[in-house]
Amino acid sequence: MDFIKTTELPSRHHNLEQMSTSTLLSKINEEDKTVPLAVEKAIPQIEALVDQIVHKLEEGGRLFYLGAGTSGRLGIVDASECPPTFGVSHDLVIGLIAGGDSAIRNAVEFAEDSTHQGWEDLKKYQVSDKDVVIGIAASGTTPYVISALKQCNSNDILTGCITCNAGSPLATTAKYPIVAVVGPEFVTGSSRMKAGTAQKLILNMISTAVMIKLGRVKGNKMVDMQLSNNKLVERGIQMIMNETNVAKETAVELLKKHKSVRKAIDSYGDQKNK
Repeated sequence: MDFIKTTELPSRHHNLEQMSTSTLLSKINEEDKTVPLAVEKAIPQIEALVDQIVHKLEEGGRLFYLGAGTSGRLGIVDASECPPTFGVSHDLVIGLIAGGDSAIRNAVEFAEDSTHQGWEDLKKYQVSDKDVVIGIAASGTTPYVISALKQCNSNDILTGCITCNAGSPLATTAKYPIVAVVGPEFVTGSSRMKAGTAQKLILNMISTAVMIKLGRVKGNKMVDMQLSNNKLVERGIQMIMNETNVAKETAVELLKKHKSVRKAIDSYGDQKNK
């Protein structure tokens, strides 16, 4: 029996081209407001997957995001933000997209329809049962993603997914599915909109919660962030000042010496306690 793709149902709004700009924006915003509520209902599913990821990463595993089109790009964005935000290595969280890196900017025709390339892409990274693979697909029907997760299941690799259609093939394939039912899009079938927003929110929740559980945040501060521009250097200096109550000049010297907010704070604490 076929499931109903709610992401493909007709928009609740009609004659869009006849709307004023103000009405268009208001109606889009009206739809967007429903997304966090849909994500909220999925929190128990997100929690279950986060706990599994933390366990695997503590044991030396990695986290893979796998998707096509918008879903693949969102996974890559989230993965690419983990090293600068949390100071982890670039091979801890890895985003893969159907069609390869060129598909990040330009659509690669029929790449998402492959029933073998997803697994081949994972094998290039020597994926193993130490790792976690999360398939991302708003529709829940993308062959590139589903076939890869089936291969992962066959090889005892922990699988999760993020989708917006309940009962989809992807949701029934993943061992730890996350389903955020956002309903029809403002523009019929344009799942880069509400579905994409839901996926982004869930990815934010997964990576942030995982990194906090792994000890990559102190209090509420990104003490392991990479100091890759002046704004972040200034933020690091301020964090050191707030945490240690030292003057700015001292904080600057500590950061120059240790090249890390966490190390600067810890070293100052060690000196103070001697």
